[in-house]
Amino acid sequence: MTTQPPATWPGKDGEPVSCREKLKVLSENHAEAAQVLQDAFEDALLMGVDEAAMRRILHELVDGLRTP
Repeated sequence: MTTQPPATWPGKDGEPVSCREKLKVLSENHAEAAQVLQDAFEDALLMGVDEAAMRRILHELVDGLRTP
């Protein structure tokens, strides 16, 4: 599992986000999301869900995120 956040976080203006506090929050959120998704994935596989199907379900979950 890739647990490293991206090297840069692209901003709306095309420039990378550079505020240290924002980068810290983004990094923490990335790590938390990665762990939650990994746990859900492993649980599903242990309960007999097809691996390819679970990957598709998780992709659909991300694709369905709403813009606030």
